[in-house]
Amino acid sequence: MGTLSDGARPEARVSDTYRWMQLAIGVICMVMIANLQYGWTFFVPDIQEKFGWDRASIQWAFTLFVLFETWLVPIEGWAVDEYGPRVVVIFGGLMCGVGWVINGIASSLPMLYTGQVIAGVGAGAVYGTCVASALKWFPDKRGLAAGITAAGFGAGSALTVAPIQATIASAGYQSAFIYFGVGQAAIIMLMSLFLVSPKAGQTPAPTVSAKIVQTRRDYSPRAVLKHPIFWLMYFMFVIVGAGGLMVTANLKPIAADLHIDKVSVTLIGLTMTTVTFAATIDRILNGLTRPFFGWISDRIGRENTMFIAFGIEGVGIYMLYLWGHDPIWFVILSGLVFFAWGEIYSLFPSTCTDTFGAKFAGANAGLLYTAKGTAALLVPFANMLQSSSGSWDGVFLIAAGANILASLLAIFVLKPWRRSVVANARIEHRGAPVGAPAE
Repeated sequence: MGTLSDGARPEARVSDTYRWMQLAIGVICMVMIANLQYGWTFFVPDIQEKFGWDRASIQWAFTLFVLFETWLVPIEGWAVDEYGPRVVVIFGGLMCGVGWVINGIASSLPMLYTGQVIAGVGAGAVYGTCVASALKWFPDKRGLAAGITAAGFGAGSALTVAPIQATIASAGYQSAFIYFGVGQAAIIMLMSLFLVSPKAGQTPAPTVSAKIVQTRRDYSPRAVLKHPIFWLMYFMFVIVGAGGLMVTANLKPIAADLHIDKVSVTLIGLTMTTVTFAATIDRILNGLTRPFFGWISDRIGRENTMFIAFGIEGVGIYMLYLWGHDPIWFVILSGLVFFAWGEIYSLFPSTCTDTFGAKFAGANAGLLYTAKGTAALLVPFANMLQSSSGSWDGVFLIAAGANILASLLAIFVLKPWRRSVVANARIEHRGAPVGAPAE
């Protein structure tokens, strides 16, 4: 069920309850794919122990997952824009389950890579569809809606951190892959049956304010790729995304290399090992940050929010470099890093749609989301840098500097440039019918 074509008779506005129901379905689907990325770190040591493969080779599986999760999203987003979300999410759920089952039976690196590629295709189909759905259903609360949806992916694995580790400990990592893969896939496919795209007239008009700059033009994906401001956003996404992905993929290995992974930490009345506590807090904060900063950006502007969030992350990574060897500080600072990192998955999609319009939101936001895949290519190089130097210091310092750079680019380059782009588009196409795509 897709959106109506231009010129079709507008439908009546749907209730906010219906819109929030669509958002909730998307969040549930996002929760079900969260472990495919955020649960990976718990499997790495056991895979390495069983087969003796070096860590960098194993982490290429993570990179392949992220590449196929992200680089196919524009195609999946186009499919959603054309045919509606249901069939795309059914396909995605099936691929997620198949991928993790293959991981569970893999006995060679090529087979492990194959499983991660298939899981990545599935996760991308679900992720891209749910984010595009939020962007389309909530033009009046775009940052918040994208943030809530992305929160399902960021925090969705928090409740399963302990169960996955317990399953790995009791039944082995292979059984954990299979059990969780099949269960998560079944729920995704069930939820997909209730997803629909909004028809023309069913949603409110986009927000108009001095802080939120939104175009009234709809740019086709081809036009977006030709626009230089898209590539500035892409570059910023890559350099911010790389640091967070590095920590995501290596949280347990970093703690192990610092010899604090099994040290017990007591905070807020809870006692856990360092890595379990850090992983749990990180997942929760990584989820909360997405609607929080999305909501903030709806009020103070996207670029102002980027400046604050990226700056916090840069400082947090630098402090992790200084004090990460202490178990308590490792838990606190890794949480701060994830809190300041996860918001990229609400800020960049909403900024992209604000700039290029909602009609092709799935494909256009998908094009920008491929930056996450590009950033994932840097994860194995972080492992190589750590292996050659015997320390994570260089990786931390590079990541901290990249975030500070992105923070400055947001406020001094992206903000004035985007205002100019939107203003010029309004002047250039004043005589064109509303909704006509810009080529």
